[in-house]
Amino acid sequence: MTSPAPTTTASAASVPAGAPRGRGSLGPVGLVFAGGVSVQFGGALAVTLMPRAGALGVVTLRLAVAAVVLLLICRPRLRGHSRTDWGTVVVFGITMAAMNGLFYQAVDRIPLGPAVTLEVLGPLALSVLASRRAVNLVWAGLALAGVFLLGGGGFSSLDPVGVAFALGAGAMWAAYIVFSARTGRRFPQADGLALAMVVAAVLFLPLGVLESGGKLLDPVTIALGAAVAILSSVLPYTLELLALRRLPASTFAILMSLEPAIAAAAGFLILSQALEATEAIAIALVIAASMGAVRTQVGRGRAKAPAVAPEA
Repeated sequence: MTSPAPTTTASAASVPAGAPRGRGSLGPVGLVFAGGVSVQFGGALAVTLMPRAGALGVVTLRLAVAAVVLLLICRPRLRGHSRTDWGTVVVFGITMAAMNGLFYQAVDRIPLGPAVTLEVLGPLALSVLASRRAVNLVWAGLALAGVFLLGGGGFSSLDPVGVAFALGAGAMWAAYIVFSARTGRRFPQADGLALAMVVAAVLFLPLGVLESGGKLLDPVTIALGAAVAILSSVLPYTLELLALRRLPASTFAILMSLEPAIAAAAGFLILSQALEATEAIAIALVIAASMGAVRTQVGRGRAKAPAVAPEA
């Protein structure tokens, strides 16, 4: 699964316009890439766990372990928040639960690379709609061409239910981005993320128990579920938070656009899910569309923003 940008107040503005970009710039780029590798190989590990615990059981384990770890790390303050603050974090948690649940239902039916590619369409659509520039018709066209190829000219090569789940996960990812930003404005550091993760875990617990029952108590299943949580949630969020302190948000978004390719590699190496030539071209088209949409947003922001002199 793609790793959504963690809840943070960091943005492109956090990096001065005149900041030098030398060898140090490789550091945050490496962190983002490492986070992407972690989350996609965590997703591949989750697929191998599904025969033991089921898709809903895997999501339950991932969210529960991630919630416990984030609570221990962040130790969020519970007092002093308004009803609106709590409402925002609850909706954020619901969105997170839906995003994870739909995605794992998808990868239970279709290969990891195509699933992530279809999921990326959610944030891509959000970016295109937010920009409202004619050039975005080009990026939308590229993305649609990629989707057409990915489906073998009509989704004949992919399970249509899995495709629907992946597209639903993409819609929830777009909603996640919106509510992640709102939560980040209302809660310090990653407190909102930790609390939302608890909400998501509590919501999914009955579903996981209903599907998997006592299988969730098996020590091996718990250990593998904890590994999925660390690889897919805790480690990527931590690496991305560190990277965003030194990396412009626009660059971060472009790097995140590479996640379908990383997912395809993880699917091939761990799950032996080889891509056909048309599927590889389709993933490349969606990646190009995502990068183009991000670049368009950046150019639009620079055109509107006044010049900022670098600090002395």
